[in-house]
Amino acid sequence: MIQRARQWFDPERTEVVGEPPDYRYSLANERTFLAWIRTGLALIAGGLACAQFLPPLPIAHLREGIAILLLVLGGLVALRAVDHWARTERAMRLKEDLPRSRFPAILAIVVALGAVLLTITVLIRVVR
Repeated sequence: MIQRARQWFDPERTEVVGEPPDYRYSLANERTFLAWIRTGLALIAGGLACAQFLPPLPIAHLREGIAILLLVLGGLVALRAVDHWARTERAMRLKEDLPRSRFPAILAIVVALGAVLLTITVLIRVVR
């Protein structure tokens, strides 16, 4: 794990394995990384927006809970992005299968559950 984290911060000093992949694949890997970073930033921005602009909700501290969940999720997405980028780059150099990940499915489920929770909250507010 420490070796992987070292590659995040100083890819030039880590052991270079395998052969350099076609630059188009490396650039595609970087674009995927940037898309994940944008997703993380959007979740963080949503968390800050909830904390600052969402009115108090019918359930005590629900607003704060949603904000904290979005902020933490945004941070996790950013960390996961850099780890996936490094593992994918290594796999391409070694001509191995690309790493599989359950993270996109987990993220989608958490976002969908959050949407359901917010929908229920809005409906409760409308009924009152």
